[in-house]
Amino acid sequence: MSRTPHHIAAPHPVLSVERLSHSYGNAEGGAPILDNVELVVNEGEVVGLLGRSGSGKSTLLRSIAGLVTPSEGELRFIPDAAGNPRSVAMVFQSFALMPWLTVQQNVELGLEAQRVPVEERRRRALAAIDLIGLDGFENAFPKELSGGMRQRVGLARALVVEPSLLLMDEPFSALDVLTAETLRSDLIDLWGDGKLGISSILIVTHNIEEAVLMCDRILVLSSNPGRIAAEFRVDLAQPRDRLDPRFRELVEQIYARMTQRAAPTAAALPTHDLARPLPPVSINSLAGLIEEVEAAPFSGRAPLSELADTLQLEIDDLFPIVESLQLLQFLDVDDGNAVLTPRGAAFAQEDVDQRKANFRRTLELHVPLARHIRTVLDERSTHQAPARRFRDELEDHMSPDFADTTLRAVTEWGRYAELFAFDDDEDRFSLDDPA
Repeated sequence: MSRTPHHIAAPHPVLSVERLSHSYGNAEGGAPILDNVELVVNEGEVVGLLGRSGSGKSTLLRSIAGLVTPSEGELRFIPDAAGNPRSVAMVFQSFALMPWLTVQQNVELGLEAQRVPVEERRRRALAAIDLIGLDGFENAFPKELSGGMRQRVGLARALVVEPSLLLMDEPFSALDVLTAETLRSDLIDLWGDGKLGISSILIVTHNIEEAVLMCDRILVLSSNPGRIAAEFRVDLAQPRDRLDPRFRELVEQIYARMTQRAAPTAAALPTHDLARPLPPVSINSLAGLIEEVEAAPFSGRAPLSELADTLQLEIDDLFPIVESLQLLQFLDVDDGNAVLTPRGAAFAQEDVDQRKANFRRTLELHVPLARHIRTVLDERSTHQAPARRFRDELEDHMSPDFADTTLRAVTEWGRYAELFAFDDDEDRFSLDDPA
């Protein structure tokens, strides 16, 4: 029997975030992670923070938890209708259990820090352990538990302190698919039945379907720096059906929004041809996605949501491949659909040598860094150049980490296309057969 989403009759704000910004490093040269973020979490709702790596979603969650002090802005917890103060607890991705403590001792940690009397600690811990389905494992140690059971201990440890707001940082990402599905369903059931004893949940995820399965509202963060780019309301009764056309439509809308390219402003345009960071995407991944889109049932046009399901890829894995293929002009994205260009369709049909030639042409046309490396090698009498030379150039326009990642990506692409050779031991580019 279906349930309507868990709502309180007269929603009251639990948390207000206003103009929050955060940078790592010093004030002048720090790397901006979050910029002018504003959000409200109300009683009785599950809110999802959805974004890619680099969107600052975990930093935002840690700021709310008090683990990070934001550079600017204000975080306010609004007392409930009776004037009682709010509290938070957090469930981490990595379980974060003390290996030398039993399940019960791990669950009691927060209560011990609050100086709760021993007998009440024990009573509340056992009740939480029973609630999340680990009754009988009170005296087990973490090493004796599966990943799903360990995450249940982390959830019990958060619930036992009776928080107003439960923060969850990608709590299912370290689990296998079936275990994650079971734990996710159990959590939704407990929430829907009002058994968790909390007012609201704020969950960080990079899994679009997970967000639609669990949340009443989904906030999409853009990246570098993180900003609230869009908000989606999920007006579907629980439990939700992934095959429901309304579910699929919302998933596809979110994919379309997250792959939508903003028109660049003059200020946002690179000041140098080489200034665009490249993701570390392998040739096998690029070729594999082209072949998947070209084959039946997609025949050249594939919804990104269906590609993610078929290939079992999270958005942090899928989007860099798609964006690399867009850069190389093998693929376009149209309203959440990956569409092969004529060049991409040709690549899918070509043999190995033809693919290499095709890839070489597109590198020379559309990847200035690849073209620049080849030009330098052509112009030098030795037809060699140290990789450090190009890293230094890149670091004039991007961070050392981005520079290193970008150079590694273009190195693999260039070697595959036989545009240049690279010696890993000597960290040096060369031409095998200089013309």
